[in-house]
Amino acid sequence: MEALIKEMEAYAAENHVPIMQQEGIEFFQKLVEKEEIRSILELGTAIGYSAIQLARLHPDIHVVTIERDEERYQLAVENVKRSGLEKQITCIFDDIMNVELSDSFDCIFIDAAKAQYIRFFERFEANLKPGGVIVSDNLKFHGLVGAPLIKSRNLRSLVRKIQGYIDYLKTRDDYETVFYECGDGVAVSRKRI
Repeated sequence: MEALIKEMEAYAAENHVPIMQQEGIEFFQKLVEKEEIRSILELGTAIGYSAIQLARLHPDIHVVTIERDEERYQLAVENVKRSGLEKQITCIFDDIMNVELSDSFDCIFIDAAKAQYIRFFERFEANLKPGGVIVSDNLKFHGLVGAPLIKSRNLRSLVRKIQGYIDYLKTRDDYETVFYECGDGVAVSRKRI
């Protein structure tokens, strides 16, 4: 398993595939263990890195993960198979906004198109169990959120949308959100009971 993880990290670095930073994934793993999270919906599979890193923590953990990029999806399916965790990880190839799920989850992990975080949150919060958590990654966006000068207009727009999502989380009184500096910036939003 460790060899596969290292191989995935190297592939991600080489091919500019966004995976959770080491510090971020370790934080997430501790959260899953501490909260005894057993069901996770992941929005944005990429190559299956975080799904594998979370599912391997306990044989009762089940991850449903959605990816719309066909090449990444195929790689994720292959990596899941190689990890031996295919009974615990369900990969769905589709656009996140097209997916209808009736299941409820202990945790929803948002790590897909950054500009769509609010839409993803609102689309799937009904699938969160009472007392469950929504984990959002990349809220620092490589240190650019809160940076004074960003030359690229597209990048400025994206950073504005991430800042808008942070502000949105702060206004959601039905959730208690804590922001963590680890990795690329992680928020944990707990649904109030």
